[in-house]
Amino acid sequence: MEAKGFVHRYGDNVDTDVIIPARYLNTQNDKELASHCMEDIDRDFVHKVHAGDIMVAGENFGCGSSREHAPIAIKASGISCVIASTFARIFYRNAINIGLPILECPEASEKIRAGDEVSVDFDTGVITNITKNETYQALPFPAFIQNIIRAGGLMNSIRNRTEENAE
Repeated sequence: MEAKGFVHRYGDNVDTDVIIPARYLNTQNDKELASHCMEDIDRDFVHKVHAGDIMVAGENFGCGSSREHAPIAIKASGISCVIASTFARIFYRNAINIGLPILECPEASEKIRAGDEVSVDFDTGVITNITKNETYQALPFPAFIQNIIRAGGLMNSIRNRTEENAE
């Protein structure tokens, strides 16, 4: 499983209220959430992001409220992966639950810049900065998390396993 795209870069302590402002939480529509993703810190994000792009941030990404809306907005915007030095634990779990790949890698977080082209091999945890010709090592996902992400989230993974067991 791989991702490849251009980087949108953010700093430390990007909280869920910035990822998707609370004033938009009255919708469950993924596309509507995506249209407001990051708007309070990067008004142009939704106009710049392309399917497959990668988000890179510093420490404690996704802190704040424990809402699933934040990773949903990021994924629905087209972001294929989020790389950060560290993630807030509830954001980490919510991201996996909805099938958004995220990797903790302090070195990549420090060295990757906005606009760099990056590829990620989720099976090995190798992050390649194509622009700078550098590689960084993150811990790869365990097989069960890879299965959840491949299925598009926890509920789809459970549904797939249930259907396989029924056959």
